[in-house]
Amino acid sequence: MKIRKGTIEEVAEASLHIPELHDPYKTAVYHQRLANTPHLILIAEAGGKVIGFKVGYDRYKDGSFYSWMGGLHPAHRGQGIYQQLTEIMEQWASENGYTHMLLKTRNKLKPMIRFCLSQGYYVSGFSEHPDPMESRIYFWKNLHVKPQNSSSK
Repeated sequence: MKIRKGTIEEVAEASLHIPELHDPYKTAVYHQRLANTPHLILIAEAGGKVIGFKVGYDRYKDGSFYSWMGGLHPAHRGQGIYQQLTEIMEQWASENGYTHMLLKTRNKLKPMIRFCLSQGYYVSGFSEHPDPMESRIYFWKNLHVKPQNSSSK
């Protein structure tokens, strides 16, 4: 398995094989969102086939890097691959001057919610939807965490 930079076309194709991504975005949407803004497209590849991806960009121009889309083929889950994609994106964002990461997921995606919490992300907001399972949960993570002072006062 290797992780490398990829293309919009690879992401659009790979997203067709991620069950959670119903009606995935077409290449035109990726081109529109990523045009003229810093972005990163990461591809996880095994045996010459794309098995996962993670796409982020400078959405808000406020020092944050937005982890927009990502997914991993079900046959490759539980191996730490998505965690590696996330860590590489966070490292890249930090090295490129971003101070924190943002992302959102849907209420129905419990594995993603657990993943975010396990990776040091904090809930920063909630957006209701008529179908509660489609409500969005917003997450935030500081990329420059300072060690806590363990001395008590």
